[in-house]
Amino acid sequence: MKQRIQTQFNQLRKGHLLAAVLALALAAGLGTYEFAQPAAAHAAANAGTAAAIADSSVSALLALDRAMETLAARVTPAVVNVAVTARVKPQAMTGENTPAPDDDDLQQFFRHFGFGGQSPFGGRMMPQPSIEHVGGSGIIVSPDGYIVTNNHVIHGATDIQVTMSDRRVLPAKLIGADPLTDLAVVKISGSNLPNIGWGDSTALHPGQSVLAFGNPLGMRFTVTRGIVSALNRSNQFSDDPHKHGQFIQTDAAINPGNSGGPLVDAHGQVIGINTFLISESGGFSGMGFAIPAQIARPIVDTLIRDGKIEHGYMGVSITDVTPQNARFFHMQTASGAVISEVQPDSPGARAGLKVGDVITAVDGQKVSDAGSLQAQVTEKKPGTPVKVEIERDGKAITLPVTLEAMNKRVAESAGSSDEHGKARWGLGLENLTPDVRQELQLPSNVQGAVIARVEPGSAADNAGLTRGAVIEQVNRKDVKSVSDVQQALANIGKGEDALLLVWANGGSTFVVMHSSATGGNS
Repeated sequence: MKQRIQTQFNQLRKGHLLAAVLALALAAGLGTYEFAQPAAAHAAANAGTAAAIADSSVSALLALDRAMETLAARVTPAVVNVAVTARVKPQAMTGENTPAPDDDDLQQFFRHFGFGGQSPFGGRMMPQPSIEHVGGSGIIVSPDGYIVTNNHVIHGATDIQVTMSDRRVLPAKLIGADPLTDLAVVKISGSNLPNIGWGDSTALHPGQSVLAFGNPLGMRFTVTRGIVSALNRSNQFSDDPHKHGQFIQTDAAINPGNSGGPLVDAHGQVIGINTFLISESGGFSGMGFAIPAQIARPIVDTLIRDGKIEHGYMGVSITDVTPQNARFFHMQTASGAVISEVQPDSPGARAGLKVGDVITAVDGQKVSDAGSLQAQVTEKKPGTPVKVEIERDGKAITLPVTLEAMNKRVAESAGSSDEHGKARWGLGLENLTPDVRQELQLPSNVQGAVIARVEPGSAADNAGLTRGAVIEQVNRKDVKSVSDVQQALANIGKGEDALLLVWANGGSTFVVMHSSATGGNS
């Protein structure tokens, strides 16, 4: 009996508890309803009641929006994403596994490769290239598929894929590249492709509206809007004094991935090729830069026609004439380019140019600053005679100068070309002068020729050779100079490989270069 009563009591207690819970839930629900009802009414009461601004009051702004929409719709189909599989040179590392100091860019392509840079047998090991996937942008400039992009986008490319705005992915081949201006041309197969023509960048003025197109940070087919912030800007971070400036500065957002994309004017024409930005964070900070069309177009036309380009070379180092230094050179205005160095046995030296001369015009075309002189000279072909107008101690003088090829002193080591007329091995060499030896900190027993240039995708590139290495032997025979290397490589039969003894990264190693005739790229 006692157990039964206890059981009934427990059931009763549970019933009361359940009822209490239900009552509490009901009360809460009613409370919520009562609370929400005035809240909703309160929100409705506070809803905006102001009417939209009439179109007539913002007609100018709406017209600008429609114009920009029309412009973007016109250009976007000709913009492409450029995806590159590239062979990347490794970077030097010290024995403490930290990046080696890169006082000059000859060292930046080497890195630690096991055992603190040493082989198990005590010698230095040749760093090996790695494969990297990179991306950038491009613009189709002809209906048959020629695409302009940046050289740094396709540098070292072993495979190039182009994605169109309609999401088609097409293989592309490299037509030619120009490291000096950071321009390159690739081509896809097709006809009647969407394309954009060139505009007149010489007619630009600060404040003009521009649009930047590209694929920033992987966000494909992005368009940003801004203005021309300034003209004739130099790249203060350039590692090559021969590279001229004259860049267009814009506040249209340019981020990593925009490289190679077009900067377009209000007429839907290409007035620049986006190439770099300046930022403390690595992201856009209001300063993007584009190669102006007046520089890009002739370079592109030459690359399409010839597959390569040679730049004129005068052999002088120059700087701007400024308001601070103008009077020291007897100049009335801060205009022109003052010579700070004349290279021995250069075209400028043979013509009689001297340090302190101020170059004011070339072939009658005014020189406003150092950048404009660089542009005028480098766009001319080697062998071109020019009339250089200078001011020397307040006297006007005109001197005839015959330009040379900028890379004349960087001899092409191919010794022969393939059936397409391209360099067989893809190497550029310099003689091992005392200055070069000191710069590279070479031991006295290292003799040979210094690698000054490696063509992307060439036999030398495929073998992992890098700028700054020294070729000591070709096919087990010692070489002492550029001419020795040229002759040795020229004597190698078509389709045969070359065995090189190369000093790099503190030691010597043997490297095989596969001839382009056996499948390597020329």
